[in-house]
Amino acid sequence: MGKLRIGLIFGGRSVEHEVSIRSARSVYHALDKEKYAVVSIGIDKSGNWRLQGGSGILGQDSGSCCEQVPQSGTRVMLAPGSGEIINISDGHVLDVIDVAFPMLHGPDGEDGTLQGLLKLTGIPFVGSSTLASAVCMDKDVSKRLLREGGLKTAKCLAFNSLAVDFDMVRSSLGLPVFVKPCGAGSSVGVSRAVDRESLNRAVELAFRYDRKILIEEEVQGREIECAVLGNETVRASLPGEVIPHARHGFYSYEAKYLDTQGAELKIPADLPPAIVDEVQTTAVQVYKVLGCEGMARIDFFLVAGVGGGHDLIVNEVNTIPGFTSAVSMYPKLWGVSGLKYAELLDQLIELAMDRHAKEKRLESSAF
Repeated sequence: MGKLRIGLIFGGRSVEHEVSIRSARSVYHALDKEKYAVVSIGIDKSGNWRLQGGSGILGQDSGSCCEQVPQSGTRVMLAPGSGEIINISDGHVLDVIDVAFPMLHGPDGEDGTLQGLLKLTGIPFVGSSTLASAVCMDKDVSKRLLREGGLKTAKCLAFNSLAVDFDMVRSSLGLPVFVKPCGAGSSVGVSRAVDRESLNRAVELAFRYDRKILIEEEVQGREIECAVLGNETVRASLPGEVIPHARHGFYSYEAKYLDTQGAELKIPADLPPAIVDEVQTTAVQVYKVLGCEGMARIDFFLVAGVGGGHDLIVNEVNTIPGFTSAVSMYPKLWGVSGLKYAELLDQLIELAMDRHAKEKRLESSAF
């Protein structure tokens, strides 16, 4: 049998375009070329799908923080019902892929839109389903489902309009609060507000990135992250801890990607065994409540309680977490848990193929 042809899809129109390229580049270099032929498909800022010749932009080393998929190269599309890559200009089949590996972060990539398209192509794809991807991307909806599942989350309010009542926010959530776009990741558009003026600024900023925003109480606690892997059978990594530098105030986009000293990552986290077990058990529970498959990174706040106790508060769920080899927690957490980067990619591809095989066995007729 020949090599599996992996369609590595990256870039996109979201503000996380540049981070997506970094993640995809790490995945590209780590995929075992003895097993896989990698077909690189970059989505430029205009939303055009560009087939990359050879390794394309992923084979280049770039330190630019503003790197983008070039608006050049052949424009292509994936044909419905197959893994064929079609030249938009003349309709010719240029290539075919066996498994899609989306490595896009944020809207139009991590939010179920791409997953729905890939579902229509009839090929396996890495990561969660259309529904779970959409649910996890919407912070408001995911928190409602988590609370319904008996899990603790920060108190919050959702708004679809700039008309945010400061007094109502203060009485419901206290101050300070965090203001977030509901459907963005990597802390893009997130601000901390301490008074009426800063709340108004934060709301305006968040609405630049989404039509719905979340205002959330500030939670004082340790930032703990856990990687989860699997479909029906699920396992969790050892937890890690993020300690943002004081100059950033919280784990902002700048602290994550622009400031090389923006945060300290403790991998694994320094936690008692009982709390490690609790984090892992709760991460798996979150994963199942939201219907995740393939992979997800679950982010928590570990909050000290009265009398020496503690609370574990679910913060966010990322269905396509960062995969940069230098700073991303998801692959690093699996590394300290005994699963090497290349082996992790193998398992993600196997999980995609296993789910696809089971879906193909489902009945497609009522008669």
